Order: sequence, then C-alpha cells, then structure tokens
Amino acid sequence: MNFVAAGAAATHLHHRSRGPEQWGTRAMYLAVGLAMAAWAPLVPFAKARTAIDDGTLGLVLLCLGLGSIVAMPLTGLLANRFGCRAVLLASSLAVALILPMLALSNDVVTLAISLAIFGASLGTLDVATNIQAVMVEKDSGRNMMSGFYGIFSLGGILGAGGVSLLMHSGFEPLHATLVVSGAVVVLALASRRVLLSYGNREAEGAPLFVAPNGIVILIGLLCFILFLAEGAILDWSALFMIEAHGLDPAVAGFGYATFAIAMTVGRLTGDGIVKAFGGTWILVVGSLVSAAGFVLAVFAPMRLLALVGFLLVGLGASNIVPILYTVAGAQSRMPASLAIASVTTIGYTGILMGPAAIGGVAQISNLGTALLLIAVALAFVAAAGPRTLRR
Repeated sequence: MNFVAAGAAATHLHHRSRGPEQWGTRAMYLAVGLAMAAWAPLVPFAKARTAIDDGTLGLVLLCLGLGSIVAMPLTGLLANRFGCRAVLLASSLAVALILPMLALSNDVVTLAISLAIFGASLGTLDVATNIQAVMVEKDSGRNMMSGFYGIFSLGGILGAGGVSLLMHSGFEPLHATLVVSGAVVVLALASRRVLLSYGNREAEGAPLFVAPNGIVILIGLLCFILFLAEGAILDWSALFMIEAHGLDPAVAGFGYATFAIAMTVGRLTGDGIVKAFGGTWILVVGSLVSAAGFVLAVFAPMRLLALVGFLLVGLGASNIVPILYTVAGAQSRMPASLAIASVTTIGYTGILMGPAAIGGVAQISNLGTALLLIAVALAFVAAAGPRTLRR
C-alpha cells in the first residue's frame, strides 16, 4: 500500500477540512519557523553578554535541543486529551513569553534554563502543528504537506532575516525578539477559531502511550538523516566554504542561503510535484539529488559549483520530510498523533547530535569526509524509502 496516496486520499470520519482550517495550519507553520529562526541571530549577543567560551556555549546550546526532546513525546498525549487548538495556543503563548528572555539572560544558568524552556515550548508547538497538519491534509483529500513545510521554511527565512535586519537598523536584541513574539501571538490568535478543537479522534480508546516500533521507528530514522543533513548545512556550510574553497568569511553564509532558498522553493511547489510523480519517485530521486549535491560541494573545482551543490541538497531534500510525515499519519501501527510525536522526537535528535558527530569526524579526518558520509546516509534513504511507503 502506498501510504502517501492513502494519506492524501483518506477522508476523515467527521468532516472534510475547509480552507480556513488549512490557512490556520499555514499560519502556525509560519509561527514555528519565525520563532525557531529568531534565535540564530541572537547567539553571538548571548555569548558576549554571558562572557562564555565556545565550549561552554556548545553545552548551553544543548539545552534547547534537550528541552525539545523531552517535550515532543508528550505533545501527542496532550493533543489527544485537550485538542490541537488548546495545545497550539498554549505553546504559542509560552514561546512568545520566553523568547525575550533569550535576549535578557546575563548569566549562563539563566540562559541555559531559558533555552530549555524555549526548546520545550517550541518542540510542543512544532509537534502540535504537525499533528494538525496531518489531520487537515487527510481530511482535504489532497497533498498539502510540502506546501505547509514551505511556509515553515519561509518563516525561517523571515525570522532570521527579520531579526538581523531589525538589529542592523538599530533595534536592541530585546526589542527585536518582542517583534517576533508579537507576530507569533498575532498568528495564533488570528487562527484560533479554525484550529482543530480535537486531537487524533482515531486514537479514542487507545492507550495513552504506545512505544514506537516497526515502520514508525524507520520513518523516524529516515527523518533523522534528513534533519542531520539540514543541520550539517546550517552549522558547517560556512566553515566548509572558507576552509575548502577559500571564500571570504563575510560571504561564507551564501552556502546556507542557497540551500534555504532552494528548499523553500522546492516545498512551496512540492504538492503539485508529489501529485504528478508520486511520493516514492520524489523520495528516491530527491535523496539521490541531495546526496549528489553533497558530493559536488566536496569535489567542486570552483566555488560556484560548490554553491550549486548546496542548491541541489536543498532541492532534493525539500519534500522528503513532508512525505514521511504523511506516511506517519497514514500508518496503522499506532495512533497518528503519537506516531507524529515519536517521528519528530527521533528525527530531531539528528539536529541535536549532528553537529557534534560531524565535528568528531572532521577532527579525525576532515569536514569534506563528514559531508560525504551524509551523502552515503542519503543514499540509504533512497534505498529504504520505497519499502517504507509501501508497507
């Protein structure tokens, strides 16, 4: 059975989703992207304000990921009990309240605690948004997940770029975060009437906790690889362009910018592409294109070709995670809301563990070798993906 086709074609037992529910889901993906990316430009200011070294900063940054990992598995239970609307509104408010603390923390303990709470709130918001999106896509009877993730990627560009632009224009970090917090609250409140008041109704009568197994673990592993690849570009592409291709540090961020723009465009146009070619084709070809992009970036004889490599990574990977979330929502091994929470938790450990793993490989060999190993992992996604979609 092709779960992507089944997930898109299935009709909910209660009603088909309407346009307002779909727009509400897009608004929440935009909020997640804005809030998540807003932290990135604040990192240098937080480091200077707390007067910590790079090693301590690395440990403090783990608190954000650990907060998310702790909260994510619980979100499916909360959504089932209280409904997506309640969880989305509560977590949006929590994100909006804690984000300014990241610009105010003046000591390492306060910063670490603030990051952990921010990570937990953001992780809850992320999972609850994915749960709503799976149900809305299912109810709509058509492919929508790539478009949803396109809005998330757009939010990331607006969050990081907006905060940077505000601070460049003279805003203090605190004032810039207040603008983002205000935007998150506005998006949540504007969407409150069309957010789903229930969780996964197919989970009624199911146990509160179901340990992930079989296909859910495999989906999570494939997401882990995709998030690892995305994290590698985010954390290491600038350094790679400086070391391997001699790019000026002032413009070394072009590698990630190229990747992010390609991924956003790929996702915003992805629903039609998935409908035309099918999830299996997109997963296999996309994984191989992304793997080829890493290989090109490593072996490119000139800088422009290396940037083309990062563009291929973004285009190839853009629609794979949305397809996998559709699969997770359509499988029958465990309730969809709990499966989404499990897949997100497993997947996001790629972002948590990835930077350290890549750094370890780079320390033993070099950064190019580490990126080539990610290309091999993406080839595994291409090999294992079709079996996942048909199970």
